[in-house]
Amino acid sequence: METSSLSDEDIPLPRVLIVDDSRMVRASISKNIRDRFDVREEADGEDGWQALLVDPSIQVVISDLGMPKLDGYGLLERIRASKLSRISELPVIIISGEEDDQARVKARELGATDFITKGIGTVELVSRLDALTRLAKATRELEQSREALALGSPVDPHSGLATKAYMEWHGNQELALARRRNGDLAAMVIMIDQFDRLLADYGVHITELINRKLSKILSSKVRKEDTVSQMAPGQFAVLCPGTNIDGCAAFALRLQRAIDKLVMTYRNRQIRMTVTVGIAAGSGSNEALTLSQLIGLAVQRVKTGLDAGGNRVISEVGEIDPRQLQRFARLPVSIDHALMQVRVGADKEVALRLPDVLATLMPLLELIEDELHCGLPLDALRHPQTSRQADGEDHPHEGTTTKL
Repeated sequence: METSSLSDEDIPLPRVLIVDDSRMVRASISKNIRDRFDVREEADGEDGWQALLVDPSIQVVISDLGMPKLDGYGLLERIRASKLSRISELPVIIISGEEDDQARVKARELGATDFITKGIGTVELVSRLDALTRLAKATRELEQSREALALGSPVDPHSGLATKAYMEWHGNQELALARRRNGDLAAMVIMIDQFDRLLADYGVHITELINRKLSKILSSKVRKEDTVSQMAPGQFAVLCPGTNIDGCAAFALRLQRAIDKLVMTYRNRQIRMTVTVGIAAGSGSNEALTLSQLIGLAVQRVKTGLDAGGNRVISEVGEIDPRQLQRFARLPVSIDHALMQVRVGADKEVALRLPDVLATLMPLLELIEDELHCGLPLDALRHPQTSRQADGEDHPHEGTTTKL
C-alpha cells in the first residue's frame, strides 16, 4: 500500500477576506472556517478595498454593512464597479440582521451574492463558502481557458493537461487517420467515485489537490501519443490512437489497481479514492462513429459503472474482470508514431519501447517469415532484452503503484 502526502505547496487554501469593525465577529467567523479556508481580516471597508487591490488570491469577501470610513455598501459598489474582472466578479457575502429586510434589498441591488447572520452555524457557513469558492474557481478557470484558446495553446493553464478544444481538434485528426488506415482509436473516461461525497467531507481545496494528483498519475502513465484532458472536476478523458478495446482495458485496470493501493494523507487525515472507467473503441471500418459519439459512449459506460457501485471498468462487453489483465500485458504501440519519432531523431524514446513495438509488429513479422523464409529470428524478437529491462527498471506501462 502506497502512502502519499497531499501538500499545500501547489494549491493554497481558498482565501476569504472578512471585513468587519468588530474583532469578536471576525474572530468568530475565522475560527469556524479556518480548517478549510485561509482567512484575511480587515476592520474597515477602505482597508478591505486596499486588500483586494494588492491580494489577487482572495476568492470570497464577507463584509459587514455598518463600518467607519467606508461601509459595506460602499465597498460593494467599488467591487462591482472595478475594471479588474478578478475583483468585480468576486462573490460577496453580506453580514446582516435576520429581520433587516431593507438592508438586504439595498445590498442585493448593489450586487451582493449572499447574506449571513452573525449567529450562523459552522456547517451552513462552510457549505455556503464551499459553493461560492467553487463558483469563483470555475469562473477563473473559464476565463483562463478562453485566454488559452485565444492564444492557440493546447495546454489548460489550470490542470496542465490538454484543453477540451485541443482534445476535440486532435481527436478528430486521429479519428480521420484511423479511418484512412483502418486503424484503431480508443477513448477512456475516468471518474473519481463518490466525488460529491469527497467534496462534502473535505471541501473544495482537498478535492482540487486530489484532482491534481490524479492528473499527474494519468500524465505519467499514458504514452506520448495519447491525449489527456480534464472534462470536469473529478472526470478525465483519454484518447489512445492505435489502441483497441483490449489494450485500453488493460491500461484502465492497471490504473485502477494503482489508485486502489494509494492512501493520501492531509493534515493527519487519511483519504482513499477509487475510480470508475468507461471505455469505447472505434476503428477505421466504422465510418459513422464521430469523436463526440465515441467519448459519449465512454461517458455512458462510466455512468453504468457508477450505478453499479463504482470501482469498475466498463466496456462494450460489460464489466472487465481484473483476471483478464494478464491477457493484455501492454498497450499496443502506434507504429506510425514510432516511425515519426525515429524520423525526428527521438530514437532513444522508441528504443525504450522496443518490446512493445515488436509485440505490435509480431503478426506482420510472422507473415513475412512464412511467405519469404528469410530467416527472421522470431524467437529472439518475441523476447528482446533491452538495457532498461536488464537494469531491472519498471516499464512505464506496467501499472506499478505510483508515488504521488
